[in-house]
Amino acid sequence: MLVNYHTHTTFCDGKDEPEAIVAYAIENGIDGVGFSAHGYTSYDYSYCLRDLEGYIAEINRLKEKYAGKIAVWLGVEEDSRSLMPRERFDYIIGSCHYFFLDGKCYPIDSAHDYFTRCLQAFNGDELKLAKAYYEHFCEYILARKPDIVGHFDLITKFDELDGEDRFLHDEKYLSLAERYLASVAGNGRIFEVNTGAVCRGYRTTPYPHERLLYALKKAGGRVTVSSDSHAKETLCFGFEEAKKLLKEVGFSTVCVLTENGWKDTEM
Repeated sequence: MLVNYHTHTTFCDGKDEPEAIVAYAIENGIDGVGFSAHGYTSYDYSYCLRDLEGYIAEINRLKEKYAGKIAVWLGVEEDSRSLMPRERFDYIIGSCHYFFLDGKCYPIDSAHDYFTRCLQAFNGDELKLAKAYYEHFCEYILARKPDIVGHFDLITKFDELDGEDRFLHDEKYLSLAERYLASVAGNGRIFEVNTGAVCRGYRTTPYPHERLLYALKKAGGRVTVSSDSHAKETLCFGFEEAKKLLKEVGFSTVCVLTENGWKDTEM
């Protein structure tokens, strides 16, 4: 089954309207689309959802209009510091996009320059930054229990781009990230294998890093593949490569959403 649950539209920072994405999916033999607008964040209007009622109404309209042709799901990607009304959605993706230090908000992934400023706020200490990120994110995951954990190691987004290898070739960082992942991966928690940074040229492999995927498998976590799509043409970008990687790690199934909840299906 070919489904993407991490899909952004013109309701937040995506390029295409939801119906155009559904039409593209049908034309290209995709089995389902899960929409996941960025939840409202009072501390950053640049890309978040502000018309909640319009978004919910439109996705529900598409559900009805295309019933029998394609599965359409109403999701949301909430930021760890700005929770959305969970009961109104089919699922939530829980992500951490920001640091808050000394009253200032630092976006982690919006631009390389912002990340550099964030690192400077930690006096250039990559491990201190990573520890602060994972402590907050994992506390959120354990308390909120989102349906899907979004791009777990997002802080590594620019690691390959700037050529400084701050994280992905640092054994201390990798060991730290493994420990935090293991602390939240139990009870079959679902993590997305997110190809978005590969699509946009920042990384050569998906989130989480391969090393973390091995830790996730060992801890009993589950996975779903997503593209973090911001345009209809990238709806299922890199899925075959991601599934190949998962098989190499030892995964044999991915999670799909059904009317009866999340189910494991063979890749």
